[in-house]
This record gives sequence, structure tokens and C-alpha cells, in this order.
Amino acid sequence: MKLMLWWLILGTRGGLNRAKIIKKLKDQPYNSNQLAEELNVNYRTITHHIKILENSNVVSSFGEKYGKMYFLSDEMKKDYAEFEDVWEQLKKK
Repeated sequence: MKLMLWWLILGTRGGLNRAKIIKKLKDQPYNSNQLAEELNVNYRTITHHIKILENSNVVSSFGEKYGKMYFLSDEMKKDYAEFEDVWEQLKKK
């Protein structure tokens, strides 16, 4: 998971937005619209990053269409300390 997080957050464009999404989802589930409002980011940007995070098994979802809720996957919850290490590296940049 650590290598995946390094690539997703530090190795590609949009890593800061993906990191912010992960931090938000740690506290509670959100849908895409709520994340867009909470993070003050365009809805389409959020859906793009959520799709990447979901395909990487960092985020899981429940529901359909507009009511779909996103939360951290079990694997991500287990390895959240790894994310914190990556977050610290991101803050140094």
C-alpha cells in the first residue's frame, strides 16, 4: 500500500487533491458533491480522483449514482499510518 500511496500522491499530478480526499474520508463517508463542497473543488475533479482512488483500492463505495457514498477501504484503514508518512512528505514540498 505504501508504494501505491507514494505513486498516487507524490508521483502523479493531482496528488494533493487525492490526499485531501483521503483525509476527509477518514472522518466520515461523503458523496462526490459533499466532497466537492467540503474541499472547495470542482465536482468533476472530485469524481476523477475518486475513480482513481477506487480503482487503486484506497476508497470503497456504497450505493448508486448521485447517492453513492465513498469511504476508506479496509486495506487503507489498516495502513493509514503509511498515508500519514506520505502526507508529511507532501507537506515538505
